[in-house]
Amino acid sequence: MSKDNAAAALDAFETKAKSDTVFIGHPAGLGWLSASEFWERFSYYGMQTLLVLYLMHYLLQPGHIEQVWGFEAFRRLIAWLYGAQSQMALASNTAQLYAGLVYITPLAGGFLADRVIGRTNTVTIGALLMVFGTFLLALNQTFLLGLLFLLIGVGCFKGNIASQVGDLYTIDDPRRADGFQIYFMGIQLAVIISPVICGYLGQRVDWHLGFVAAGVGMVLGLAIYLFGRRTFPPEPISKNGAGEKRPPLKARDWKVVVLLVALLPVLAVSIVGNQEIFDAYLVWGEKNFQTVLWGFNMPITWIVSVDAFVSAATMIGVIAFWRWYGKRWQEPNEITKIIIGVAISTLGPLVLAGCAVVATATHHPVPLYWALGFHILNDVGFANVLPVGLALYSRAAPRGMGGTMIAVYYVHLFMANVLVGYVGGLLGSMPDTRFWLLHVALMGGSAVVLFVARLFFGHLLAPTRAEAAA
Repeated sequence: MSKDNAAAALDAFETKAKSDTVFIGHPAGLGWLSASEFWERFSYYGMQTLLVLYLMHYLLQPGHIEQVWGFEAFRRLIAWLYGAQSQMALASNTAQLYAGLVYITPLAGGFLADRVIGRTNTVTIGALLMVFGTFLLALNQTFLLGLLFLLIGVGCFKGNIASQVGDLYTIDDPRRADGFQIYFMGIQLAVIISPVICGYLGQRVDWHLGFVAAGVGMVLGLAIYLFGRRTFPPEPISKNGAGEKRPPLKARDWKVVVLLVALLPVLAVSIVGNQEIFDAYLVWGEKNFQTVLWGFNMPITWIVSVDAFVSAATMIGVIAFWRWYGKRWQEPNEITKIIIGVAISTLGPLVLAGCAVVATATHHPVPLYWALGFHILNDVGFANVLPVGLALYSRAAPRGMGGTMIAVYYVHLFMANVLVGYVGGLLGSMPDTRFWLLHVALMGGSAVVLFVARLFFGHLLAPTRAEAAA
């Protein structure tokens, strides 16, 4: 496609996008992309929910770990990165190193899509790799190979499908943040279902069968994505396959890029409580929550489904609140919503600190309403952080760098998971109350830094249509 034809197609799509309200007031492509992401996240979270428990209770046990190809070299790598390893630390660091790296590989995937073969092709390749990788986890021998396939596949898939969501809207379309929150609703629904199915199969039937179920979900995600391609935004790809020539960055563009990169470690610290849900929180909750309900011993992985259900409900509530608010007053921009979200979610680990005080004093597990309090506060905050952050980076990115900057945004999740891997390894080495108060301090500090950044640089993070065109 020539540059002029690509520009004409993009202008026509933007004109159509303003009146496209097929999918609950949003473009039709949002429905297909959200459905595909639902099944991809079903696969990811089904596997991720099992991972640390699978390592602790099965794979790291004698008679199993010896079967994994290359694990001794991998163990030495983990020891070099993190130091001396207890079994809990090895499981935590392995799970969180993987969970972190899946947010680094989208950098390469964003470059591949922006500059070489386009987003649709890159997402398709990524989905295929993830199908193979998930099924490889079902065999002890190919566990590490499966993780490698998943890392590369997610790198091609994740940032680029989110960029396609952003491309459904013009730069000044007020539906953008709302659209990303709806997109994340699909993710939350996946997290409700996948731990119930994959977690039950893994913990109660066979660990490997849980991974097989996750693989089936990825197959469905790929099929839906391919079927909905006709509704996706046009891609500025030339006949020889190279991406459209990106306009040179101006001084303001460089300031925006530097600012967005500088915010990554702050955003990473802000979500440490949420990311802990898949790590030490499960191990801690297995001992400290009353999981026997009406005579049935609930698998601890099901608490992730509880979180996802609460998250979906709070996401709907937050979307409805901001729609109501926007009809009466000027809706706050993305960075302001993120600050509000971080402040609210900081209260979540504070509840767990109180829970630890009660459990220590009574020497008995505490009722699950403590967990419910944590999840409500965390998820109300989360609804204003991660999806709104995607909208922020999509909006502020210089033209021609959308896929790359979305991938850059995901780097903060790499940082967060590496940090959680280290912090999670501290469980048991300090009082539980202090363990959760550490999370409160980290998250509260990040909210303060984000507020200062908004005061001084807020104008760079919310460009108007005229500024973007210039």
